[in-house]
Amino acid sequence: MTQTTPKTAVVAVGGNALILDKKHEDVASQVGAVEQTCKHIADMVEKGWNVIVTHGNGPQVGFILRRNELAAGEVHQTPLDVIGADTQGSIGYMIARALDNEFTQRGIQRLVAAVVSQVVVDGNDPGFTNPTKGIGGFTTEDKARQFEQEGWMVKEDAGRGWRRMIASPQPLRIVEREAIKTLIDAGFIVVGVGGGGIPVVEDEAGMLKGVFAVIDKDRASALLAADLQVDLLLISTAVEKVAINFNKPNQQWLDRMTLSEAKQYYAEGHFLSGSMGPKIEAIIAFLEASPHGQALITDPSHMVDALAGKTGTWIVAD
Repeated sequence: MTQTTPKTAVVAVGGNALILDKKHEDVASQVGAVEQTCKHIADMVEKGWNVIVTHGNGPQVGFILRRNELAAGEVHQTPLDVIGADTQGSIGYMIARALDNEFTQRGIQRLVAAVVSQVVVDGNDPGFTNPTKGIGGFTTEDKARQFEQEGWMVKEDAGRGWRRMIASPQPLRIVEREAIKTLIDAGFIVVGVGGGGIPVVEDEAGMLKGVFAVIDKDRASALLAADLQVDLLLISTAVEKVAINFNKPNQQWLDRMTLSEAKQYYAEGHFLSGSMGPKIEAIIAFLEASPHGQALITDPSHMVDALAGKTGTWIVAD
């Protein structure tokens, strides 16, 4: 009997997979949220999928920055690239442990590996001269000026207070790509490229150096999916399906879009930069680089039904 090669998916889990709301930000609540999401990922594995899990880390980075502020003068400050590594380790541990336990309960013979991942960016990326990504909490102008003295760029944010701003450059190369591929080929479920990866720049001698930046998690997930030519990029978010004319009287939920339609809707402004926009951008990039791949957007609880074609929004090549 011919054995079918399992399909491989990059599953990018959003913030709702870690923090449900402002009242559940503590570690125990994060672990509980991760465990719920991992049940749905285990359902995928049980149905024969190979899975690479990527994840966000925005709130966790903010928490560590706040601890830095509170501990100033008592202990050393933590550089941003090291904070990225810290969050990859802690969130990767939560996901790996939850999946390990879920597999044990179900009798699934699969191993999980979390890989701390660096992602190369261009030091001349326009994002560095025009930082657009707010990081950490809101503060006063006096405190913001103090951050400015420490090398941060700061900006007043629509009357809500001052905030540190940081570059969000385009991801170019995943340093640990071959390690992730080797693990997947060996049968591991992999957690990698957490928080979009730790941003590093590469000099002419090939030396890597961490930089003050954050990489969009969905962009990095799309790059990984394209590099590995996976069958599916699944972006898990807070909604079951994608809509055009969102929150308007003529709102329309979408079961399916072609690549051309996705580009058209994006150009027409249906997907905002603070919500669905980066996800659609990432999927367009993936499908342009992987014409045989497919993409799917849904929420964690509908993953399996969406994979069966019952819900979710599928985005496919023309």
